[in-house]
Amino acid sequence: MGTSADVLIVIDLQNGVCFSGEHLFDLDNLLSRVNSRITFYRELHRPIIFVQHCDEELVPEEEPWAIHADLDVQEQDFFVRKVHANSFYKTNLKSLLDQFAVHRIEFCGAQTEYCMDATIKFAHGLGYENVMVPKATSTLNNSFMSAEETIDFYENIWNHRFLKWIGDES
Repeated sequence: MGTSADVLIVIDLQNGVCFSGEHLFDLDNLLSRVNSRITFYRELHRPIIFVQHCDEELVPEEEPWAIHADLDVQEQDFFVRKVHANSFYKTNLKSLLDQFAVHRIEFCGAQTEYCMDATIKFAHGLGYENVMVPKATSTLNNSFMSAEETIDFYENIWNHRFLKWIGDES
């Protein structure tokens, strides 16, 4: 998986998202995949942006709001706080990306059908080239589909419409 983008964006892998009554689907493998990508971007000296959702359950500076302890977060990383599923909505994300002259974004994180979907599609609409490692996002079971079915469903929608898979960028 030697392909990279200009920036890696890690969305909502916070304690209160990862452990909200039930664990995100395949959480251990997701964290391993994300850390692998973080290590890769660190080796390339490319920016890593952690996006954190804020609401009544994810209150800044409280434990549920904190980024999962198993992720390799470092002082030089960048952080964006959001209050909407779309990570660009009323945040400094676009200005950060402009500052780094970003054209290509790699995404990973949670939750597939909410924040990941909204942000990937909005980034596409802004003209960014989006990429992702397959299964680099997760969610919870819902009343319509299992978490695994939801991930597969959204990955199928995104494929070659809103992003390209790393390892399959033809």
